[in-house]
Amino acid sequence: MKLKVCGMKYPENIEAVAALQPDYVGFIFYDISPRNFEGKIPVLPESIKKTGVFVDASIDFIVEKVKRYDFKAIQLHGNESAEFCKELKNKFEIRGPDLQGFKNLEGLIKIWKVFSIKDKFDFDLLKPYEGIVDYFLFDTKGKEKGGNGYTFDWSVLEGYPSTTPFILSGGIGLSEVDSLLSFSRRPEYKYVHAIDVNSKFEAKPGLKNIDSLKRFISNLQGFLSLEGF
Repeated sequence: MKLKVCGMKYPENIEAVAALQPDYVGFIFYDISPRNFEGKIPVLPESIKKTGVFVDASIDFIVEKVKRYDFKAIQLHGNESAEFCKELKNKFEIRGPDLQGFKNLEGLIKIWKVFSIKDKFDFDLLKPYEGIVDYFLFDTKGKEKGGNGYTFDWSVLEGYPSTTPFILSGGIGLSEVDSLLSFSRRPEYKYVHAIDVNSKFEAKPGLKNIDSLKRFISNLQGFLSLEGF
């Protein structure tokens, strides 16, 4: 199981999180978010996949950010249709003149589509995206587009009907360690690609508490794929 730390904002804090060797670090491009990212990303180890998080952004906007920051994953957190995802995916599978100088190789940029859950979910919503997106991400339905700070009812995922791997997100913190270990014994766990943490580890929006992250990683030792643990 891999780990993504999302909502990064401050250069020194980004470097401190990177020293923990998560698999992914996420940068949010959404103007109204307190974690909206602007500026320069420090040089990170090649093993860490930089992830751009977008909410109903245009394809041109996403492509520009991918080119600028060399993102390896694109997380779509809005109402993006399956057709939109397919068009975006084609941008990185067919290397055209708009991608000249693009550092990534074909097929290496993964597309994640977010679906928000509270206490129930219609899995039929996933069907149009099957075979188009690389991963689903299940987050907590709340007032904000992510970073709401509480978990959804994971039992909703019982009998997960897809074979597309997914990322488990939404209010995951130190107090969820036991629940994660319990979840790891459920059949649907085999489809978990990663867990995504954010607000539960913050001193303020965008600034992560490194000691808390260290404790979290240590408590999940054996379940996370981090090289340093």
